[in-house]
Amino acid sequence: MIIGGPSSQLLAGKIATILGQELALCEYKTFPDGEAYSQVASELEDEVTIIQSTPKDSDIIYLMQLLDACREKKITLVIPYFGYARQDKIFKPGEPMTARAIASALNPLLGEEGNVYTVNIHARSVLSHFRCPAENLDATPLLAEKVRTLALHDPVVISPDKGAMEMAKNAAMHLGAKCDYLEKTRLSGTEVSMTPKEIDVVGRDVVIFDDMIATGGTMATAITLLRKQGAKRVFLAAVHPVLTGNAILKLYRSGVEAVIAADTLDRSVSTVSVAPLIAEAIRGIR
Repeated sequence: MIIGGPSSQLLAGKIATILGQELALCEYKTFPDGEAYSQVASELEDEVTIIQSTPKDSDIIYLMQLLDACREKKITLVIPYFGYARQDKIFKPGEPMTARAIASALNPLLGEEGNVYTVNIHARSVLSHFRCPAENLDATPLLAEKVRTLALHDPVVISPDKGAMEMAKNAAMHLGAKCDYLEKTRLSGTEVSMTPKEIDVVGRDVVIFDDMIATGGTMATAITLLRKQGAKRVFLAAVHPVLTGNAILKLYRSGVEAVIAADTLDRSVSTVSVAPLIAEAIRGIR
């Protein structure tokens, strides 16, 4: 049985269709005092798969409620977008490692017989905090296949920084293209220069690959600078389209040709589905 949390209902439906599994009927609402309420209205089977991204704090509460409703069942938990994964280190005294705290809170509800899957989690170290087997799935090849359909001219894959080069190299390999990363140089207190480390982008189509787009500010700056440096067109591909505030406006004002994202979060730019990737992982443990 597939149980879709409130932030992943469409994705859960796609996965259930691929697997030929029953999609549970669930009810979600918020009481007047702000408390969340969940109910799995369908009769629970012995094995369940819960699919719920956690972009907001309330989504974590809904996830905990679903896990509690499925207690004593064998649970596979899929968190396509794991909120708080960037808080995986303690930088200042007195700070929590929030990613660890969330994993620790989920552990008793999952049990040691469960399984956890994430998709391109920002910090893989978070998986070590689960007591049951936990695996990170990579949606980069799916994004690359979508990019391949764009009829690119002499493409180059760019990582927004050195830290995301692994993803960029993976995408470049699937596209048969070269890859590079943007090197930032601070010119003054208010000015920053971003240029590819080695590759000339003049007259070429550029695809920036990253795991997520949040506010869009850094990406917009990168797109503007790449266009000024002579890039023919600039595309942006990301797994998680968080897209807070006016992020989409920033990106298109900067001159991006198109934004391509996966459906780990249900947004207007979520044109690449990770349902086949997740379905294959679930099929593998049954």
